Amino acid sequence: MILPAVDWAQPWLAPYRAHGQAVAQAASVHGSVAEALQGARPAHAPVPDFVQQHALPAGQAYEAHIFQTRTVPTRDNLHDFFNGLVWLAFPLAKRRLNELQAGEIARHGVAAVRGPLRDALTLFDENGAVLDAPPALWQALVARDWHTLFVERREWWAQARLLVFGHALLEKLAAPRKPITAHVLLAHEAAGAVAFDDARMAQALDPARLERKPFVPLPLLGVPGWWPGNEAASFYDDPQVFRPLPERGIHGR
Repeated sequence: MILPAVDWAQPWLAPYRAHGQAVAQAASVHGSVAEALQGARPAHAPVPDFVQQHALPAGQAYEAHIFQTRTVPTRDNLHDFFNGLVWLAFPLAKRRLNELQAGEIARHGVAAVRGPLRDALTLFDENGAVLDAPPALWQALVARDWHTLFVERREWWAQARLLVFGHALLEKLAAPRKPITAHVLLAHEAAGAVAFDDARMAQALDPARLERKPFVPLPLLGVPGWWPGNEAASFYDDPQVFRPLPERGIHGR
């Protein structure tokens, strides 16, 4: 199975590059993403086994199956390829997300509508990112003050670290488009979690906080150094992408 081409030089792929290139090559040889990921799995790391998708029984909840069997059913596509790479790079954070998902499924079953915690867990797992940055950048991001964030304070991004965690987000970025937006968990709100630190990120995934959805939208191609076009200040003059903070109505509603 040959995966679509991935530009491994892109900055958002830095945490996944070492495993990613090798796994993609192995998948092209062996014809199986699961087999390629399994071959890259460290022998003594808290990473589950990767198995073919047909190992997931019909009607069985995916997250519950992973929790019960410590195996990850994997399809031969880019989405599951990136999911596997995140497991390899951040196994403790992925395990924590899975434990919380499985716990919610055990308590409430699988319904047509997820509860607030499962919604937040899925959002972060699929589309999340973690930002570790100076407070002035955090404040500008929360305020959706894009000019301050990306133009006035542009040089401050040299002190920031941004981790793209969500595997669906990584899949989207394989074909970069300006509107691609992450749901960012700010490191100062993550109990000291620091981007690229697996153990501290896992500890920060607190269900009481996550179900309040403490995420802030961030159009990723606006990040300095992540896309050539954003070197011009006019790049950010696009209200369809860089949207202002919604105004509160009367009585704050």
